[in-house]
Amino acid sequence: MSLETKITNDLKEAMKNKDQAALRSVRAIKAAILLFKTDGSGNELNEEGEIKILQKLVKQRQDSLDIYVKQGREDLAVTEREEIAVIQKYLPVQLTEEELKSAIKAIILETGSTSGKEMGKVIGLANQRLAGKAEGKAIAAAVKELLQ
Repeated sequence: MSLETKITNDLKEAMKNKDQAALRSVRAIKAAILLFKTDGSGNELNEEGEIKILQKLVKQRQDSLDIYVKQGREDLAVTEREEIAVIQKYLPVQLTEEELKSAIKAIILETGSTSGKEMGKVIGLANQRLAGKAEGKAIAAAVKELLQ
């Protein structure tokens, strides 16, 4: 089942259950998908594109959450946390720190990288292989740690 079909079904379910957090989040996902489809690029929405859209939505909410927490606006922070939780249900399961490090060690061995100068090559390959399974920041931090 495609993400779009799943979102449509979940939107109906959220409306029936009067779940405001799910309704806000699912509507945001649906809007992002519609925006992608009508951007004029002519690109098809594949699984990789869906993951990127979802990651972008989570990142936006995470950035807002950080700002709200710094400003002491817990009322707004709660809303962001709820939406992040709902959107993350549509993302693939995230790798644990140990799984991430072992995957990056394998990539380092494969590329033959030995120093921090070759970090870009390793990060690029890791981002391709681990797309949706780990955040870019976590990948970069793990690569930096393992190459030093």
